Amino acid sequence: MQESMEALGLSARALAKALDVAPSTVQRLLVGKSDVSPEMALRLSAVLGSSPHVWLGMQNEYDLFHARQSVDFSHLQRLQRA
Repeated sequence: MQESMEALGLSARALAKALDVAPSTVQRLLVGKSDVSPEMALRLSAVLGSSPHVWLGMQNEYDLFHARQSVDFSHLQRLQRA
């Protein structure tokens, strides 16, 4: 989202206005304190382009990255068919 804003020369406040959300909502998204919801993905798609699936996919990748950093999977083993 930051790259799209920079490419268009948008401030967080201007993007918030275009999305019809509070500026604090955009700020929370930018700093990672809020997730891109399906509704927000639709708004971002309408205002910045790309499909809603792209915006949700970026959120999923972000979530998976942080999950991999914080969860220890070393003790887990794949189940085998009996």
